Amino acid sequence: MAAIDEDDKPKKKIAHEIGQDLSLLSVEELAARVQLMHDEIARLEADMAGKRASRSAADQFFKR
Repeated sequence: MAAIDEDDKPKKKIAHEIGQDLSLLSVEELAARVQLMHDEIARLEADMAGKRASRSAADQFFKR
């Protein structure tokens, strides 16, 4: 049986858990997590805007 090369191992996806201990993370890892959180905030805000637009259109249709 052949040994598994480091390059063949699946890459670990960056994930962040709120309240997680940050003391063992490097500056680069922290920056990656900050970017991940910024991207998630943008995704959430875009979804909220879409839902607000749908709600507004429904309100106009039903003349609330």
